[in-house]
Amino acid sequence: MTDRDVTDVDQRLEAAILDLLARRAPGATICPSEAARAVAEADSWRELMEPARRAAARLVDRGEVDVTQGGDVVDLATARGPVRIRRR
Repeated sequence: MTDRDVTDVDQRLEAAILDLLARRAPGATICPSEAARAVAEADSWRELMEPARRAAARLVDRGEVDVTQGGDVVDLATARGPVRIRRR
């Protein structure tokens, strides 16, 4: 995905991730679903789960966050199952 392919929703998901993390204690994590819920209208947050993971991946690429599973940093491209996001 290039910068041209990043939609308004994608940008809002990135902002939501960073905002949610800013409100947490250092080292605390969030679930991508929290960002999806913050951006979604009504009960449509599940549709934003994959876009939320992609938003997290872009933030990882920029060096702003880490994605973890079981407390260990993982590669989101190969991670299966629930992940958490924390500020780097």
